[in-house]
Amino acid sequence: MRSRQTYTITDLAREFDITPRAIRFYEDQGLLSPARAGRSRVYDRADRTRLMLTLRGKRLGLSLAEIKELLGMYDGVKNSAPQLERLLAFLAERRAALEQQRRDIEAVMLEIGMIEQQCRALLGDNAEGAAAARAALAERIEDVGTA
Repeated sequence: MRSRQTYTITDLAREFDITPRAIRFYEDQGLLSPARAGRSRVYDRADRTRLMLTLRGKRLGLSLAEIKELLGMYDGVKNSAPQLERLLAFLAERRAALEQQRRDIEAVMLEIGMIEQQCRALLGDNAEGAAAARAALAERIEDVGTA
C-alpha cells in the first residue's frame, strides 16, 4: 500500500508561488480543510488539488463563492454532469463579460487614436486636420451614446 502524500503550507506556497497567508485565507473561506498535527496544518493530495482548482478559477475570473460552489459539487465524483454543466455556465458568463470588455477597450482605443490625431494636427498647426479629427471624435461619441 502506498503511503499517503502530505504537504506543509510552505510546500504548497512554494509550489504554487503564493503566500502562506493566501492559503490560510482560502482555508478561512472554506475552500481548503487541512488536517492538524499539533499547531501545523497538514495538506493531503485532495487539498492540493482544491488549491490548484481554486487558483485556476481565480485566473479565469471566477469569484471565491463560485469556486466554492464548484468544489462543493465535486465531492469525490470525477466529471459529474452537474458540476461540468455549472462550470460551462460560469465559463460562458465569463466569456461574455470578457468579450464586452474587449469591445469597450476597442472603442476607447479608437477614441484615443482620434484624440491623438487631433492633438498632432493642432501641434502641426493643421487646422483642417484638427477640425476633421474633432468631427470624427464627435461622431464617435454620438455613436457610442446611441448604442
